[in-house]
Amino acid sequence: MATFRKKIAIDLGTASVLVYYKNRVILQEPSVIAIDKVSKKILAVGREAKKLLGRTPGNIIAMRPLKDGVISDFRATEEMLKYFIEKSVKKSLFSPDVLICIPSKATQVEKRAVIQASQNAGAHQTYLIDEPLAAAIGAGVDISDAAGNLVIDIGGGTCDIAVISMGKIVVSDSVDIGGDIFDDDIVSFVRERYGILIGYRSAEKIKIRASSVDENESIEIRGREMDDGLPMQKYIPIEEIENALKYHIDEIINALRRVLEETPPEIAADLYERGIILTGGASLTRSLKQRMESKIQIPVKIAENPVQCVIKGTGKALIWLDSMNEDQNEIIKAQQHELEKRERLRRR
Repeated sequence: MATFRKKIAIDLGTASVLVYYKNRVILQEPSVIAIDKVSKKILAVGREAKKLLGRTPGNIIAMRPLKDGVISDFRATEEMLKYFIEKSVKKSLFSPDVLICIPSKATQVEKRAVIQASQNAGAHQTYLIDEPLAAAIGAGVDISDAAGNLVIDIGGGTCDIAVISMGKIVVSDSVDIGGDIFDDDIVSFVRERYGILIGYRSAEKIKIRASSVDENESIEIRGREMDDGLPMQKYIPIEEIENALKYHIDEIINALRRVLEETPPEIAADLYERGIILTGGASLTRSLKQRMESKIQIPVKIAENPVQCVIKGTGKALIWLDSMNEDQNEIIKAQQHELEKRERLRRR
């Protein structure tokens, strides 16, 4: 039966959910769910639910059920996973096997919560993989190599930093800093510096726009003036956006320093030669790469298509499920053989 069972990989992120099936990413939607507070009914999931963020009437909540890369609302996560699994595999006679990536800092309780939510959502078997390993695989790193590689995955809610060698994480650290924190920095800066209130969706657009313009350009912001409540439009220099993000970028750099301090000397030498690989959507944040290089004095490169590195790496790791199942079948066969042998001896 395992032959007919579909296998999918899921990147269950704070900001977005990506699903990998049949050697490609088949789904990428925001990890947002809209719920009616009165009836507890699920009104929308994913892209449709995100449109409701900050725009919902009093009886409707548009929320993100994951915080800092782990489950903060179990029921909402379960419903969201159920929606994405059903949308991915359509109608199938057999429940799919699912491989989900999780932050390296996740506790055993948090891991069990992900497995439970996945199985309640319709998965047959649920397996987990650490995000830094998945990110490294997706970035094209040979994780089985004895030489060390340093991967930094910066998602919506967390930043995972890991030194990888021989297929395992040697040293790692994780901080609750990601794209959402950078959005919050922009919202706070615009409010304090210019007295203009903007939403988090607007801040996200400003952050994305800032990553692709020249340093002498300005960014347009639109919001509501705090003094009189009227709509307001203003242009602010790129340099000010960089300054607004500087504090939390430096926090990531401090976490990187801690990892480097704990890295064995031989592997550290490899890192200076090979450099640092950045993955995750927030790795494209303005001035992050340049500031990291200047502070650490190690070459830094952003992986190709950093947003999909984790899900592609998780997808490539799906082949492990087959080997897991084969190993499991061999164990079952051995146990069955031993039971039959004991039964024959008993009958004698």
